[in-house]
Amino acid sequence: MRTRALAALTGLALTAAACATVDPSPALSPAASVEAGPAPSPVAGYDWMLTIHDDEAHLVWGVPESDDMALGFNCRRGAGRAGLVSLGEDGDAPVILLESGGETGRFAAESELSLLHDAPILTADAMLSEPVLQRFRRLGWIAQWRGGGREAYAPHPGSEPNIEDFFAFCG
Repeated sequence: MRTRALAALTGLALTAAACATVDPSPALSPAASVEAGPAPSPVAGYDWMLTIHDDEAHLVWGVPESDDMALGFNCRRGAGRAGLVSLGEDGDAPVILLESGGETGRFAAESELSLLHDAPILTADAMLSEPVLQRFRRLGWIAQWRGGGREAYAPHPGSEPNIEDFFAFCG
C-alpha cells in the first residue's frame, strides 16, 4: 500500500509541478443531492492540470508548480478505469466522496500517512463509467466532501479541455 500511495501522490505532484468499491447511495449530507445548477466558480491559483507521459495520464486539481493538490486521477491509456488520489482529514473514514451536478459517488479508499502533508493520502479505484465521473466529464467540474465540508473544483477558462482529454485518453 505504501508504494501505491507514494507512487500515486508522486505522479500527481509531478503533474502539478509540470503545469474501488462504489456505494450507489452514499451517506452524504442533504446538500449533496443538489440538482445540477450553475457551475461553481474557479478558485484563484488552483486549476485542472493534465500530464500525459507515454501510456499514463494524470489529471490534478491543485496549484501549478507545487505539491498543493486536493484531488487527482491517474490512468493507463484505454484502461476505462482510474486511480483516485485525495488528501483526507484526520479522523474521517477512508472514503473519497465525490459529487458533480447531482450525481454522487462514494469510493472506499486506502489511507496512508503522507510524508508531504499533515493529512492522510487516500487512494481508490473507479471505473470511468461511474455516473459521478461521467457527469464530471460532461459538466467540467466536480466537488469533494472532506472534513464535513464540500469543496468544488472548477476549471479556469482554457483548461476545460484537460478534463475531456483525460477521459478520452483513459478510455
